[in-house]
Amino acid sequence: MRTLVTMLTLLVFCTLAVPVFAQKTKVMVMEIKNEIDPRMTRYVDLALNHATTTEADIVIIEMDTYGGVLTDAKDIVDKIMSFKKPTWVFINADAASAGALISIACDSIYMAPGASIGAATVVDGSGDRAPDKYQSYMRSIMRSTAEENNRNPTIAEGMVDEQVVLDSVKKVGQVITFSTSEAIRYGYCEGKVESIEEILKKNKIAEYEIDRFELSSTERIISFFLNPFISGILILAILGGIYFEMQTPGIGFAGLAALVALILYLVPYYLNGLAQNWEIIAFFAGLALIAVEIFVLPGFGVAGISGIILVIGSLVLIMINNEAFDFEFVRMNDVLSALAAAMAGLFGAMVLFFVGGSRLPDTRYFKKIALTTTQDSAQGYTSNFITNVLSGKRGTAQTVLRPSGKVEIDGLLYDAYTRGEFLDKGTSVEVINVTGSSLLVKRLMENA
Repeated sequence: MRTLVTMLTLLVFCTLAVPVFAQKTKVMVMEIKNEIDPRMTRYVDLALNHATTTEADIVIIEMDTYGGVLTDAKDIVDKIMSFKKPTWVFINADAASAGALISIACDSIYMAPGASIGAATVVDGSGDRAPDKYQSYMRSIMRSTAEENNRNPTIAEGMVDEQVVLDSVKKVGQVITFSTSEAIRYGYCEGKVESIEEILKKNKIAEYEIDRFELSSTERIISFFLNPFISGILILAILGGIYFEMQTPGIGFAGLAALVALILYLVPYYLNGLAQNWEIIAFFAGLALIAVEIFVLPGFGVAGISGIILVIGSLVLIMINNEAFDFEFVRMNDVLSALAAAMAGLFGAMVLFFVGGSRLPDTRYFKKIALTTTQDSAQGYTSNFITNVLSGKRGTAQTVLRPSGKVEIDGLLYDAYTRGEFLDKGTSVEVINVTGSSLLVKRLMENA
């Protein structure tokens, strides 16, 4: 009886214990270690979607950033706060400006020794303090985000506004930037840690499975084409392809190359939120104006110049993270990089026009797909319509006329025909009439 009870006890224990020991906490780790911009917004969106798909129990953000674009930071905050599972952040170096806002949006904040959080004053593209309307907007976001996660909202405001006064925390004229120990003291950090594993240990999570999110091969390719240098090459291919397609219409390979380059240029920027619809429309409007100038209007005037400006301008604007033509928060380096890429592409295309345009007809491949020979008059060819001055002229049949063929008159070859009689090659003939591009001839009699 005792043995049976023991066996039943062990069976019940094993039944209850197996799920406990088998179940591991799924932890997905993502990184915010670059500038906060549309590319980072897309990365966070993809990462959170991955966490949902893999049914992660906890998401940990490993952060080291000096901030970035305010609107993109707000988008990331909204995504994090609407995520259903716990979101923690591990600041292993810096969480400044937009990075501080994103950190406050997380459920828990952990910081490495020597890390910092704060300094969220909004600055413009040149690094100067932005106007008060932007500071006010940032203060309100910081305050509401801190309140949502039960943190002191006045401290959050103090990270933005130097006029905020907090006893024993900050004086007027300073913005708050907390070290790790200060953040712990004022409730803006749950603990000092040196690794993600230590965070899990602090939360008494012994059995866990870490899944580090990485971009797919497709997303890496998209990121590759966002490089300004690659963008410059694509601009060269777009402009060069359009030019050569207009020079040799109907061939197709130049137009196809331009189309592929355009897709590779637009799609990455569009997916990352940089290419706006109006910028794409401006590009195609520019192409339409250039086409009108070439095929409809004589010369090269307003339409052509406007088209070129629209095409180049839209390609530059697509690379710049502007909001409806507002460049206040666009860094000067980004503007210069975009302009350099566009100008390099344009200059390269111009070199291609002058050098390649003169050599292209002589290439073996071009001769295979395009007609490059001419019917020179020195070889006996004439224009389609012949004047009546040839009437009465005499010549020789260069082919058999049955009843049509070729005749030679004054060293030139002409299409000719008789009224029905057949003439052998070498027969002397006389022109009796001219009809369009052919001569009506008759046999020249011996006594003529």
